[in-house]
Amino acid sequence: MKLLTITIPCYNSQAYMKKCIEHALLGGDEVEIIVVDDGSTDDTAKIADDYAKRYPNIVKAIHKENGGHGDAVTSGIKAATGTFFKVCDSDDWLDKKAFPKVLDKLREVRDAGTELDMLLTNYIYDKVGRRYKRVMRYTDALPEEEILSWDTVKLRFKRRQFVMMHSVIYRTAMLQEMGLELPKHTFYVDNIYVFQPMLQVKTFMFLNVDLYHYYIGREGQSVNEKTMIKRIDQQIFINKYLIDYFSENKPENPELYKFLRKYVDMMMCVSSSLCLVGKTKELLEKKRDLWKYLKEKDKSLYKELRRSLLGVFMNFPGAPGRAVSRLSYRITQKLFGFN
Repeated sequence: MKLLTITIPCYNSQAYMKKCIEHALLGGDEVEIIVVDDGSTDDTAKIADDYAKRYPNIVKAIHKENGGHGDAVTSGIKAATGTFFKVCDSDDWLDKKAFPKVLDKLREVRDAGTELDMLLTNYIYDKVGRRYKRVMRYTDALPEEEILSWDTVKLRFKRRQFVMMHSVIYRTAMLQEMGLELPKHTFYVDNIYVFQPMLQVKTFMFLNVDLYHYYIGREGQSVNEKTMIKRIDQQIFINKYLIDYFSENKPENPELYKFLRKYVDMMMCVSSSLCLVGKTKELLEKKRDLWKYLKEKDKSLYKELRRSLLGVFMNFPGAPGRAVSRLSYRITQKLFGFN
């Protein structure tokens, strides 16, 4: 059995997918690379097939009708044979120095017979034009290289320490057994990919390495601010999905509850911020409707999030209040380098 499956969802990725694959190949024969061609119309399929031909014991190419990023990830999960599972978007890449350290740790855990559901690593905001690359580290939030559980750990995540798809490596069997399937033809499903499996995670570990290069700045990228505002309905759909899932599956463990609640809190902040930055009556109405949806779905959760720091900042009353909210968003954006 392979140690790690890396799934690379690709849609018209011919211009940048080779870098992603080449970095994944540094893992050698212990790694399984699944390149999922999601109905591309350029040379993506040809490139995937070429790598599969050149590295038949490492690379697999899957060709499917276009179903979106989430559907491509789902295809990778179903086809994976590695003990552990990692998603790497085709315009991102794994760090050459950190990758061997991750494989060493995963191998150590597997050979010891320890069941590890999730390995958490740092990621890098590799933003175009930014000399200093911001790194999202969890060094003061979790103990390092210890087997942890929600019952034994006291989480110390700061608001800036947001866990994303780039941070996580899951146990493959866990994802397959829970039947994780992400929505088709939907953007921003990486939030579901982080959020939903957390309820199945029993054991986890933090390895303090900067593994994932999260590339920001490509033309037309889904996390581009203007693109996100255009796709605000998709963002809100994901936001409501998380609200529903959390409300219907609230964990009893207080640490897991706190982690998931903060995740929904951050998602409410992202959706609200985009609506405010857009500065149109239609977007402001969408923001109001989202908070109304939360209130009607789960009054107790609404009260918690409305009274949180982010909830307060995103809901200052009147035009002056909205200006303060937008300014707060811009300052945070500059500090952390997102969008």
